[in-house]
Amino acid sequence: MKLFKTLATSVSAAAMLASAAAAQISDGVVKIGLMTDMSAVYSDIAGQGTVVAAQMAIDEFGGTVAGAPIEIVTADHQNKADIAANKAREWGDTGQVDAFAELVTTSVALAVFEVAKQQNKIALVSGAASSPLTNDACIPTGLHWTYNTRALAVGTGSAIVKEGGDSWYFLTADYAFGEALQRDVSNVVEAEGGKVVGAAKHPFPSSDFSSFILQAQASGAKIIGLANAGGDTVNAIKAAHEFGVVAAGQKIAGLLVFLPNVKSIGQEVARGLQMTVSFYWDMDDETRAWSAKFEEKTGKKPTGIQAGTYSAVRHYLKAIEATGSDDTDVVLAKMREMPVQDMFAKNGVLRSDGRMVHDMYLAEVKAPADSSGEWDLLKIVRTIPGEEAFGPLSESTCATK
Repeated sequence: MKLFKTLATSVSAAAMLASAAAAQISDGVVKIGLMTDMSAVYSDIAGQGTVVAAQMAIDEFGGTVAGAPIEIVTADHQNKADIAANKAREWGDTGQVDAFAELVTTSVALAVFEVAKQQNKIALVSGAASSPLTNDACIPTGLHWTYNTRALAVGTGSAIVKEGGDSWYFLTADYAFGEALQRDVSNVVEAEGGKVVGAAKHPFPSSDFSSFILQAQASGAKIIGLANAGGDTVNAIKAAHEFGVVAAGQKIAGLLVFLPNVKSIGQEVARGLQMTVSFYWDMDDETRAWSAKFEEKTGKKPTGIQAGTYSAVRHYLKAIEATGSDDTDVVLAKMREMPVQDMFAKNGVLRSDGRMVHDMYLAEVKAPADSSGEWDLLKIVRTIPGEEAFGPLSESTCATK
């Protein structure tokens, strides 16, 4: 009888401890609202794969943190800022969402930043790239995780100029991301002694690049820089191939290229293309193991956006676990205090301007004969140290740093 009383007391004590821990969570649940492009130009590089990646982070915690269940809700923002802002506001006001995640497309991220600022909620940006997110457009609770246009410029732009590509013409997606990427790459090109001879803005998204490619050819520039991403990059490179751009002596610089894009373009067309990446599945045993689990769930290897989403959500949950709280200010302080240590980033640092600083990589598309399998598409040419890629905090124009 005494044994049963002891067991009952122990169970009761455990239940009380769990209840006390959960009480530190404002509404008894940790809820993450993930918004991404599920159906359009960025769906291959972000999309459902980011939901899978976020869930993988949640599963590592067994579905609970600080005694509270973890939930994830998702939405397709359709690359429209108004849809994203309305959904974020709804989630924050009535949906008990504690943090927003992913947010591919700069216009979407900027719109959700405004809501996150008003509601004092954390925004974990993985897919959007524009460097203003941690500069003039920064907010106290906005965290920019995976990459940015400055890092892409430092990696790809600098490498190409040093190899003799010193005159550039840009094909630029006509919205904030394209403009930021063109600006950041132009700054690097000119700093390295090159020149920008012209640019053309194309609609976002766009399926017909014929006229833009003809303009780029007529410019005489050595390099045609693609300040776009996703399906736009794929369509532009295919059009350039059809018009014989490379055969005629010009080179294509894909400034934001992902693994699914290389597969879509085809290795024969894309081989030799250099790009800056935040992540590659075949870098080490840890990335290979995680990517194998991801592939089991999706049938594909992950992109940097998807791996970065996992990393951001995992670090957020680690901070809640460490503090026992989901209070925004408490969690943010702990996230900045702890190094980011996972398969995506080694000793990553979350700065006061919201930038997560980690190494980036200059990669090159392999020739088909050099590949050992379906996803063996890239070789890492150079590791770009985090501060070189993203710049020092002193360069940031964020008012909250």
